Amino acid sequence: MSVLAHARRNPSAVLLVVQLLGVLVYPAMEGSRPGRVAFEILGIVVLVLAVFSVRATPGLTWVSVCLGIPAVALSLLDAFNPTEPVVAISGALHAAFYFYAAYSLLRYMLSDHDVSVDELFATGATFTLVAWGFAYLYVFVQVLVPGSFTAAVDPANGRTWMELLFLSFTTLSSTGLSDIVPITSWSRSVVMLEQLAGLGYVAMVVSRLVGLTITKRSNT
Repeated sequence: MSVLAHARRNPSAVLLVVQLLGVLVYPAMEGSRPGRVAFEILGIVVLVLAVFSVRATPGLTWVSVCLGIPAVALSLLDAFNPTEPVVAISGALHAAFYFYAAYSLLRYMLSDHDVSVDELFATGATFTLVAWGFAYLYVFVQVLVPGSFTAAVDPANGRTWMELLFLSFTTLSSTGLSDIVPITSWSRSVVMLEQLAGLGYVAMVVSRLVGLTITKRSNT
């Protein structure tokens, strides 16, 4: 079977791989204008892949498209002319898009009692989608309430995208390794919601898929 055929059968795997590659290449992009443009283009690729993954799930494609198109437009505008209103609205739309995509993949994984290869990849892809969604929510909070997050390095400055994404991953995974600290009531409220989401995801989704996989192997 060709690579393209594998990609079509396992869209969640492609989404997960691209998101993880994004984590590795984002630091090289955010320091310059060409890098920011490339950063936004990569973000658009992730959005398109997320829409494609949603099409393979019970989620409504038109909802993801209606959220994704303005998010893409604002991403490009933010790359060339970043302003606080653009950053805030873009953050809110991106967060809504990623949360909806994660919800659709959750429905996909919980719709039956069979565990396919793509559903296993969807477990990781859903986690990263939620992490991305909360990172954009942190961007939104930081614009609305300046100084919402501090850090050991340059504590008085606003936090970069990579710093907020790092905070999101460490919060969602409950590792507690982040040196980015929420210091306002709104930012702490959002962090607490993500902590709860991370615990619920492991307890409800990961444990279910592990149990179904073990049961399937025991019956074969």
